Amino acid sequence: MYDESLIEERVDRLETILGEFIVSTSSSLNRLSKEMREFKNEMREFKNEMGEFKNEMREFKNEVRQDRKAMNKQWGELANKMGSLTEDIVVPAVRPAIKRYFNQELIDFMVKRKRKIKASGLEGEFDVIALSEDKVFVVEVKSSPDENYLNEFVKKMNRFVTLFPEYADKQLIPLFAGLRFETDMIELASSRKVYVMAYREWDYMDILNFEKVDRAS
Repeated sequence: MYDESLIEERVDRLETILGEFIVSTSSSLNRLSKEMREFKNEMREFKNEMGEFKNEMREFKNEVRQDRKAMNKQWGELANKMGSLTEDIVVPAVRPAIKRYFNQELIDFMVKRKRKIKASGLEGEFDVIALSEDKVFVVEVKSSPDENYLNEFVKKMNRFVTLFPEYADKQLIPLFAGLRFETDMIELASSRKVYVMAYREWDYMDILNFEKVDRAS
């Protein structure tokens, strides 16, 4: 036979252990539930922060795009301004340079002269065309003169002869002008019998290779 007091004692102990387990488990579940809620809140806050960050990045990208667009516009305006500024500096120096080096009195002085032959479609625009009794001076002005521009100018001179046949009896003199020229560009222009006009040591506008071209002509 079983000892009832022993069984009762064991049941009581089991109930105690079970109760402690339930209390402990309940506490752990409560703590875990609390931690999960906190984690969900943190994740919600993180998600909100990420949403704000994405919005800020989108705004930043839009600002960068707008800034780049504005900067490109400013560079374009500056480039155009530099071109016109160079012309404003060079053009007034053409007449005295021609007088000094070629001893020519000008009878006509044209700026931004355009002409087009409808039949052939040939056309051209020339920064300066200056006429004396027996010479025609054609001036090309560039803010950043380089070999490509020089090559274009030489080709342009060939078009000039066709576009302005009324000057066929005059000596054609090409002047390639800018604010400054590197030495190799001056040499290259001289080899192609093109006069170069620019600042001489940033003091005054002058023809830098007159003697070289004059001797080669």
